Amino acid sequence: MDDTADAWLDTELAGRALADERLTRRLRKVLAQVGGAMGQSIPLACQDWANTKAAYRFLSNDRVSEADILAGHFLSTHDRIAAHEGLVLMLHDTTEFSYQRQRPEAIGITKSVNSGKDKQGRLRSHTVCGILMHSSLAVTTDGLPLGLAAVKFWTRDKFKGTAALKRKVNPTRVPIEHKESIRWLENLRQSTVLLNEPGRCVHIGDRESDIYELFCAAQEAGTHFLIRTCVNRLAGDGDHTIAEEMAEVRVKGLHRIEVKDKNGSPQQAVLEIRYRQIRVLPPIGKQKRYPALTLTMIHAEERGTPAGREKITWKLITDLPVRSRRDAVEKIRWYALRWKIEVFHKVLKSGCNAEEAKLRTAQRLTNLIALLCIIAWRVFWVTMLNRCNPNAPPTLALTRIELALLDHAVPDKAPPTQNTLAYYLHKVARLGGYLARAHDPPPGNMVMWRGMMRLVDITFGAMIGAALVGN
Repeated sequence: MDDTADAWLDTELAGRALADERLTRRLRKVLAQVGGAMGQSIPLACQDWANTKAAYRFLSNDRVSEADILAGHFLSTHDRIAAHEGLVLMLHDTTEFSYQRQRPEAIGITKSVNSGKDKQGRLRSHTVCGILMHSSLAVTTDGLPLGLAAVKFWTRDKFKGTAALKRKVNPTRVPIEHKESIRWLENLRQSTVLLNEPGRCVHIGDRESDIYELFCAAQEAGTHFLIRTCVNRLAGDGDHTIAEEMAEVRVKGLHRIEVKDKNGSPQQAVLEIRYRQIRVLPPIGKQKRYPALTLTMIHAEERGTPAGREKITWKLITDLPVRSRRDAVEKIRWYALRWKIEVFHKVLKSGCNAEEAKLRTAQRLTNLIALLCIIAWRVFWVTMLNRCNPNAPPTLALTRIELALLDHAVPDKAPPTQNTLAYYLHKVARLGGYLARAHDPPPGNMVMWRGMMRLVDITFGAMIGAALVGN
């Protein structure tokens, strides 16, 4: 690893060139500038008008797209997955980025929201300007994010509410190719191809991904899925539903988990687990196009009625075999890791401040968000690496210059018995305000983000100082 402040970019951009070498160099420079000033505006990150103008030109260049920007990161994700032994969980989710603009048509529309009532008591609504992003994040079964495998951006010229559409057409009879839901299938296929080992991948999604075409696409690709279901489909020979069949299944085991109420106080919940393999039928209007599938339903329902929070009721559907309580609990734990992609989106919005950008068009914003995706992944990766692989060598995430500077900037009273990755990442967290008391939980993403920002500044200052004194 090169001893430079942005050496990690060599990994994320290795082997990938844009339309010409000049654009490739500009991509690296803009990513280094934005990464070195995470969460700040482009002028602050670039420091002067010449670099700021160059960054704006790069983001608005017709020869540069979000796919070009992320291609190198996708290849690096492939390499990390290839180096990992065991299953890989591919987490899928959609998020939106909202903006306030005088000309929202230059960006697009995401949704319609209630604006309260007017003087006559009539409900008012307004459309929200913004961009939607559907992302696929590869993680290990321990929760370590290996990188993004697919990202789709889109905007809407006009928003049509779901209720209004249902009054005009039955959505189950509309081909998937004509719906925004096609993004789930596209990302599943792209991420599966990237992995190059479909049988080692389990695609995980929330209730929005309960799409029969997705089940069939996974089967065609030779990969697996674990989805939280919300549709009560026809089962068996079509004379009953999944819910009716699952109502006959007895409780096959209990599982105790720790949860938190709305105030953050810890609680324990006991889940009743039921599972059964069921023949599932496609929607009536699509039974000629898609075959029936033999899938497994897993129901996990909390005993009693908890105080201060909603009752846990998970209904999962998967093509994976479930033969015992242990298998069912394993799948429940895998689905619980879906929250990791929500955390990634939080880092992207709250840490990188993706919604604070002042760019005026959808193209520029999507290119910028693509850059920020790489930075947000690295913050998340470093945070989870500290928890999942604390005894790894520190050079896995930090350069030798950074390690030496951390030894000077964050000294310890007693030297450690072993200089592990966790030892130095705790130093980074302390730069971000982490107190490192005996009973403190591991540092979170925001603390690591602040610490990494300060470390970038310290490294930059040290490099300038070395150049001034000739060392």
